[in-house]
Amino acid sequence: MKRSQTFFAAGTLFIAGIFSAAQAAELVVWHAYRGAEKSAFEKVAKLYETKMASKGIKVTTLAIPYDAYADKISASVPRGKGPDVFIYAQDRLGGWIESGKTVEPIGFYMDDATRKQFLPGMLDAMTYKGTVYGLPLNYKSITLIYNKALVKKPPKTSTELVNLAKKLTNAESGRYGLVYWYTNFYFHAALMNAFGGHVFDKDGKLVLDSPETIASIKQMMKWYKQDGIMPTEPSEALVSSMFNEGKAAMVFNGPWFIGEISPSVDYGLAVLPVIDEAGKKPMRPWLTIEGAYVSASSKQKELAYDFAKFLTSEEAGLILALEGRQLHTNATIYKDKRVSGDVVLKAFHDQLSSAEPMPNRAEMTMMWSPATTAMNKVVKGNATPEAALKEASDAIQESINALRKGR
Repeated sequence: MKRSQTFFAAGTLFIAGIFSAAQAAELVVWHAYRGAEKSAFEKVAKLYETKMASKGIKVTTLAIPYDAYADKISASVPRGKGPDVFIYAQDRLGGWIESGKTVEPIGFYMDDATRKQFLPGMLDAMTYKGTVYGLPLNYKSITLIYNKALVKKPPKTSTELVNLAKKLTNAESGRYGLVYWYTNFYFHAALMNAFGGHVFDKDGKLVLDSPETIASIKQMMKWYKQDGIMPTEPSEALVSSMFNEGKAAMVFNGPWFIGEISPSVDYGLAVLPVIDEAGKKPMRPWLTIEGAYVSASSKQKELAYDFAKFLTSEEAGLILALEGRQLHTNATIYKDKRVSGDVVLKAFHDQLSSAEPMPNRAEMTMMWSPATTAMNKVVKGNATPEAALKEASDAIQESINALRKGR
């Protein structure tokens, strides 16, 4: 019997409840959630534990500080330590797979019902070189968030955006019409994608310094310098403080930002505008999709998969959405009036139609630092977009060559 057939048979027996060896088993699950997300996730884990009580299954969840999370997975799992299941976004997936002994392939466990339950495109983010390595759990992207006291009607085009932002900008008093972390490449990607730029082309070739990406940076610089609608030295902390102080009329930000908004601020959400200068193409923010992965070091992979599957179910999805305010990947939950009637959940779900999954290539981890350096050089006037992106591309390509040489 082939290895895949062996696992499939084991999975089938497990799902039927025939797995005496898993009696009194403990599942260890790592995540990086905080606040309401953490509470909702722990509630779902406890619910699974209750459902499996007759088999003595215990679920232990551990919240890992986000800044140390990826390195902790990379250091622990390949050495046979760490969790049975871990939750993380897809951008690291390719790197973990290429390095080996980190993520277990799970395609052979999956049935058609599980494959069909997800929103369009979600399972693709968990797929690397044709193999499924995780179950998509929730998604995040940025959208337009505005102060209703300042903005009565959110802009639908970049022309409307600039005109409105100019009226709402008063640099002397420290108020700006548009505020976002524009030197952070994650936030800039929405503009880059509108112009048709990419980090890698469909064949995996690095194309960061393409004319399209250069045009997108020039557009950002026009908003900053020529139109004067954005503040200097942006940061996540600055965006939050300015919005809460009524000094930022509109921001581009994600669902994580909602919890930072002061109760005194009446805010609204809208889909990011169409960019007139890019042929009236919509801003397409990167879609970060968190997956539930079975650890390659787990000694109980069938049980780990079953827990991951439960996390993506409608039952778990409603808890994670309504109590944790997560944008769950199960399509059925959006038919529930409590979800569809939630202003925040609906807004980010609406943005989904013009969002683009972040690449999950192994080389993505090498892009962030050089790209961020390039953005800062351009904004500070130390380099042209062409020169900054060329320098960044050279640095990234050098790292990629070293990676491929070491394989």
